[in-house]
Amino acid sequence: MRPAIIIIDMIKGNEPFFRDAHRKIIPNIRRTIERCRELNIPIIFANDSYMENDWIFNYMKKHAIRGTEGVEVIDALKPQEGDIVMDKRRFSAFFRTDLDITLREIGIDTVVLAGINTHVCVLATAFDAVSNDFEAIILEDCCASHKEEIHEFIVKSFKGMPALKIMKSDDFFRLFSH
Repeated sequence: MRPAIIIIDMIKGNEPFFRDAHRKIIPNIRRTIERCRELNIPIIFANDSYMENDWIFNYMKKHAIRGTEGVEVIDALKPQEGDIVMDKRRFSAFFRTDLDITLREIGIDTVVLAGINTHVCVLATAFDAVSNDFEAIILEDCCASHKEEIHEFIVKSFKGMPALKIMKSDDFFRLFSH
């Protein structure tokens, strides 16, 4: 297994919408990023980045406007040199981005996902990872939805699948302790 972790939408433009569940995962994501750095696992931040008059704003509040501070990763998870930061205009980090070719160029076969929202952007990215022939792992303690019961529903619904795995971050890192 050659994984990369993708941190989804943990940006300043989403902070005003963070609920307790979103804030609760920040320390877990920070610990996961630190451990990934120790293991030389590539870190990719996939961030909402919309045009001012984007069509998607017909269906959601305007946020994360390209060229503003709103598309930057929150200070608590600030990227370091060597991390990859990419813009995305839709839910999946794969949709019309260069994520697929980037992962292949660095020899990745497994996508590990953290961030918000489990039921939309995280899950869409997981599905697209599998559709693009990558294993996908959703770190359940590093993801959140605006309602805990929605997050739990996704976790229960997809646990046990072969190509899309759901596990806690400690269980993921145990895979490297052999």
